[in-house]
Amino acid sequence: MSSLSTNDLQRIFERLDKNQDGYVSSIELSQILQVGIEISFTHNDLESLMRKTSLDFIDFVLFYETLVNKVDNQNATTGMDSNIIDESEEKDLVKAFRVFDVNGDGVITSEELGNVLSRLGMWNEHCGEGDCDSMIRTYDANLDGVLDFEEFKNMLVANNS
Repeated sequence: MSSLSTNDLQRIFERLDKNQDGYVSSIELSQILQVGIEISFTHNDLESLMRKTSLDFIDFVLFYETLVNKVDNQNATTGMDSNIIDESEEKDLVKAFRVFDVNGDGVITSEELGNVLSRLGMWNEHCGEGDCDSMIRTYDANLDGVLDFEEFKNMLVANNS
């Protein structure tokens, strides 16, 4: 599945947000999934995947990335796509992980993620407290509320492919 740019996602979000309240509801989202890309979810499945009944733009982008990751993971397991990382890239990912894992406990928490993104100038006043939680939930495969190295690696590989 090809990735869309942030501008493309913004346009899609604005079109889906029929009542212009700054949120896309599960109903609005299910309509585009069924018609636009022919993915069918039950309402309960969609809300479970969304983890809420409506999404603001940041949550919408994270939801989109989750769908892309799920499709890419399915493609990888069926041999349709491969994200092979060489030894040098793996070492770079370990170094990057250590930057985010501030306390060195082997996982990245929401607080650590926000602190590092702020220090790097990649986080601004428009990013709320729950945004880091949402980012982590998107790639938290074992649902423990933090990112281990493999989850971190999957996040970076998915966003750079």
